[in-house]
Amino acid sequence: MPDKQIFHDGESDLLQKTRWFSGRVAVYGILIFWTVVCLFPIYWTITTSFKMAPNVMQGHLVPLVDFAPKWLGWKSLGLSPDTIWAESTVREEFLKRFTNSTISALASSTLAVILGSMAAYGLSRFRYRFGFMRNPDISFFFLSQLILPPVVLALPFLVLYKQLDLLDTSVGLVMLYTLTVLPIVIWIMRDQFSSIPVELEEAALVDGLSIWGAFLTIVLPIALPGMVAAFILCLVLTWNEYFFAALLTSTDAKTLPVMVASQTGSQGINWWAMAALSTAAILPLIIIGIVLERYIIKGMAAGAVK
Repeated sequence: MPDKQIFHDGESDLLQKTRWFSGRVAVYGILIFWTVVCLFPIYWTITTSFKMAPNVMQGHLVPLVDFAPKWLGWKSLGLSPDTIWAESTVREEFLKRFTNSTISALASSTLAVILGSMAAYGLSRFRYRFGFMRNPDISFFFLSQLILPPVVLALPFLVLYKQLDLLDTSVGLVMLYTLTVLPIVIWIMRDQFSSIPVELEEAALVDGLSIWGAFLTIVLPIALPGMVAAFILCLVLTWNEYFFAALLTSTDAKTLPVMVASQTGSQGINWWAMAALSTAAILPLIIIGIVLERYIIKGMAAGAVK
């Protein structure tokens, strides 16, 4: 009997280890598959920027195996090794559009996080009444602004910006982008502030700090990861925005997405140039995501992103 018991125990342990190993393999297999699915468009874009026209049309994917990499896409932008130091009007145009996108995205995201955080803090700490609306109704009202499709707002904004002389200006884009991402910041930061105990601020008030002092010294450092997560989300949305940038700008304030979409010629779409532009537009977001990764993880773990 003892021998049989030991045999069964050993068989049970082996079965458990087999199940555990199989489960781990399945989980990691799914994660690897999903990673490939998510990263493939980026890989395709980067490799396309080094292809010639026949390689693009024939679907060659592996450099140095399916095709010989060339600098055709980057050369069309004046960013290839043999043209980077030469004068290029296309490169100047690209840098101008890149600067416009950077200013519009950074300024609007910063303003949205500042204004949205203050509004969210008020909604999480104080009780408001506006007609039949209470705090939950007000919060949902902000979020409901995202339900409207952008095309519905096209004509009103076009007429308004023409009257205010804000067409084709970075200031106009910053104001509009701030309004579009502000509801997201309010919704995210309201949950973030609600998760912070009120007793911490009460203790700070007892120690002599004002409401603003308690907010800046106690609440803000705790909520910083959530604010960074909200900032990155706003940055991605405003950086990639195309509709209003194409509608409200023409020459001076045109952004990078509009330039990417305009890569067409008499022979059709210049896929290599579009891919090179898209790669240049993707890289800043990738770098920011890598640098601020720990803040994103902290913000998600704290419940900032749901």
